[in-house]
Amino acid sequence: MSHGATVQKPALIAYPRQAAFGRVLPKNKIYEHSGANTRLKELFVEQVEQIVWQYKLAPETINLPARPGVPEIQIFSIQLKSTELQEDVLRCIDSAVQFPILFELNQGQGDQAKTQVAAAYKRPSELDVSRWVMSSYFTSDWTPAASARAAMPLALDMGHLYSALLQDLMPLPARPQEALSDWVARVELAASKWREVEKTQARLAKEKQFNRKVEINATLRQLKSELKQLRS
Repeated sequence: MSHGATVQKPALIAYPRQAAFGRVLPKNKIYEHSGANTRLKELFVEQVEQIVWQYKLAPETINLPARPGVPEIQIFSIQLKSTELQEDVLRCIDSAVQFPILFELNQGQGDQAKTQVAAAYKRPSELDVSRWVMSSYFTSDWTPAASARAAMPLALDMGHLYSALLQDLMPLPARPQEALSDWVARVELAASKWREVEKTQARLAKEKQFNRKVEINATLRQLKSELKQLRS
């Protein structure tokens, strides 16, 4: 996927057998529920081989109480046709399904098969609880699909489980007592600040005038200082 920071953590989880769902999701069902336009449908056709609703983590399948905003967590497995997957495809699936989702993206076959986990932090809108708000997507590294899987994190309820599953994908560690929504906001702000740093560095490299260089350098130092605070 062409975006954001990735992290060096084993994010493949051995989900409990009793939560297995294993149902193939037809692409046209997703189009219907998300109102996909022609370009999006073409992306699905070009990039996605198959979508399987692999696991349904819910109070009745894993015996954890639901929490506001996290009644269930779905695990979707997507077999890719190539190495490329546009984020818009995931966003389209996410908007069609009214639950938090973790995606396992699979490419290649046999010994060459690799898996990457991707998820956006998803919560009901404060203004309209029937609508869901999504962050940008966080991704793990690609790992051999046959790698050993870690046990599912222990949690008191579905909300804590969701935090624990997202934690493996986050490029920055949480601060003590930091709420998941604040943590996600800080990670997104750090990513946007880093993009500003890169743009400013490019401007500095091109600038010929000494006094302009001094100004840009001061801006760059300020941005780097703000970025360091967000990351610490």
